[in-house]
Amino acid sequence: MPRAAVTLEEYNVSWVSGFEREKQRLMAIAGAWNYGGIEHVGSTAVPGMVAKPVIDIMFGVGSLGGSAPAIDVLVESGYQYWPYKAEVMHWFCKPSDTFRTHHLHLIPFESPLWQERIRFRDLLRSNRDVAIQYAQLKRKLAATYKEDREAYTEKKWPFIQQALQNA
Repeated sequence: MPRAAVTLEEYNVSWVSGFEREKQRLMAIAGAWNYGGIEHVGSTAVPGMVAKPVIDIMFGVGSLGGSAPAIDVLVESGYQYWPYKAEVMHWFCKPSDTFRTHHLHLIPFESPLWQERIRFRDLLRSNRDVAIQYAQLKRKLAATYKEDREAYTEKKWPFIQQALQNA
């Protein structure tokens, strides 16, 4: 089965309202497992940033074990679960792996991964130079790794680490 290609789009203000709608939906169906809030992360959360048109949602949980029952609830509600980085999160996409509109990450609130994602999002929102450099890197990687989402994501990591270290 083909997987979704890496396709970037210019920033779309509708990503913010799309996140807000999905946040409300998630609270209605899985709010019992929410701890610490729900955050819009990733490039669709950064005004002006080029991005894959996929809304990244970070859903805080108390623990991975304690939130495991949410997996079935979310799958029944239209998310597809993938045991991707299962040691640090429960990861989902919607509506399918070949066409994605949302990524959902159930992550322990205030864990290192939670903090890192918030810090990087906030850095991109507040530092135009870093945001421009990141957008340029994303365009280059999308052209090189159009059919390999995992490589595209992996190749961004050194930039993210360096930007956070310099911040």
